[in-house]
Amino acid sequence: MSGLTRREFLRQSFSFSATALLHAKVPLSAQAFARIASTPGTHHLFALGDWGEQNSKVQQRAVALAMQNYATKNNLSVERLLMLGDNWYGWLFGGINSARWASQFEETYPASVFPGRCYAVLGNHDYEKRPSSKAEAELAYAARGSSRWTMPDRWYTFGFPESDPLVRFLALDSNFPETRESGFFRNPTLTQAQVEEETLWLRTELARPSTAPFTAVMAHHPVFSNGDHGDTPALIRDWNPLLQANRVHLYLSGHDHDLQHLEFEGNPTSYVISGGGGATLHPLKINPLKRGPYGMQVAGFTHLEVSRGRMILRQIDSSGALLHSFTKYPDGRVSFE
Repeated sequence: MSGLTRREFLRQSFSFSATALLHAKVPLSAQAFARIASTPGTHHLFALGDWGEQNSKVQQRAVALAMQNYATKNNLSVERLLMLGDNWYGWLFGGINSARWASQFEETYPASVFPGRCYAVLGNHDYEKRPSSKAEAELAYAARGSSRWTMPDRWYTFGFPESDPLVRFLALDSNFPETRESGFFRNPTLTQAQVEEETLWLRTELARPSTAPFTAVMAHHPVFSNGDHGDTPALIRDWNPLLQANRVHLYLSGHDHDLQHLEFEGNPTSYVISGGGGATLHPLKINPLKRGPYGMQVAGFTHLEVSRGRMILRQIDSSGALLHSFTKYPDGRVSFE
């Protein structure tokens, strides 16, 4: 992992515009409500994590409304939502019959705007037993088959779109024993045997031939992060060598309550954190000018626009403003818009 500054990284690793060079010198700031020039025939997904706050829903609703307005004003057909874990904070009384499913999922992200599947992974708060296992409730809610909520297992794969996929997604459970946090509710995690089973599965799936021009991994915990929780050593040890060896294009996560984008010289994977879905925000611990190129303590979501020739990722805040964007190409190159 390189210790390059952001300016050095941009100089050595990217072909970039004069605007990107300016951004290498000063922190990025929000533009006006994002109006984008979406290319006809492209496909769109939104990603968000750390959204299911129990005690204060104001920020979650602000982000959800920004998602709806952004989609509507830009005339986007958002085909899928990616839910990056910590889907439920606090108590989930009633499990699959909890009223929170209707109020904080089905109605907050309405099918009228987001009619497609919502692919979800488990976060550390989802493993809490409040009063029973929220993780088991999420799996059972998906198994009913009557909702857009999609979680066929603790780890699984899917293509996007389903016909002639442009992205091969691998959805993982990053709740390793080493990620367990202390506190009154000492969360369960995967067992060590499950960790080994999942890592073998990941190795096998990444080795399978794919016609999709992009491969993306989504999980709750970041591999690398400048945020409050920081890097995840267990994932650096077990998963990151597989990401690099198989030239995975994107690792998408939450856990830190902010929006981030990290790149490392010689590493084919872009690391994007979209943990601003609604929970209380936390400050970054490492300045993104030192290890970035981007990070901000802000609520918001990530927009993925995908075609066969490129993947554009945009990070949008809860007012609908564009904070940061970049383009990823099938050969692993990255450029800034």
